[in-house]
Amino acid sequence: MNKHTIRLFAICAILLLIALTGLWLFMRSHTVFSARMESSNKIGLTPEQIQSIKDIGQWEFLSISEEELVDTTRKGLFSDDHLVRIYQGTLRIGIDLQQLDEQSISFIGDTLCIELPPIHLLDEDFVDEANSRSFHESGRWSSNAREALYQKAKLQMKAHALTPENFQQAQAYGETEVERLLRNMGFEHTKISFRSAKP
Repeated sequence: MNKHTIRLFAICAILLLIALTGLWLFMRSHTVFSARMESSNKIGLTPEQIQSIKDIGQWEFLSISEEELVDTTRKGLFSDDHLVRIYQGTLRIGIDLQQLDEQSISFIGDTLCIELPPIHLLDEDFVDEANSRSFHESGRWSSNAREALYQKAKLQMKAHALTPENFQQAQAYGETEVERLLRNMGFEHTKISFRSAKP
């Protein structure tokens, strides 16, 4: 084999090595890019999307109108004094999305899993005092006695409105509404749950 042939083989080998190296680098970069794209598709909600959900704030799922008749009696020497009042109010049940955090959001495959804040009474100031009225009143009553009657009405309204059945109804409606919200954000497969309220 003469020197010319050896030189030709050497040049061909170098060119082949360069070509293989270029192909390997191309395949490697393409694979890494694909892996990054796949990973980015499974991040879940972006911080901006999470903030937009939190900005919704309180989300009412169920409202219950209540009317309570409450009374108190004060024994007297010759006669008893009575105070009977009718209180009206609307109790709103839902969630506060300001309590949502990133730890409550994850992906299982292509399913977005989100654990929402607990369902609870959104506002303790639910009695409509403007539409509350005296039904019967005899004798003089102090502001403390009237406040006690007001608090009694609140407790009765809570007992009648904040039932397991109403919480279940609110949760079912909430799941539907949150699922619709997430679908509008581009997430087709979702799993929604609610944190339990602290005792």
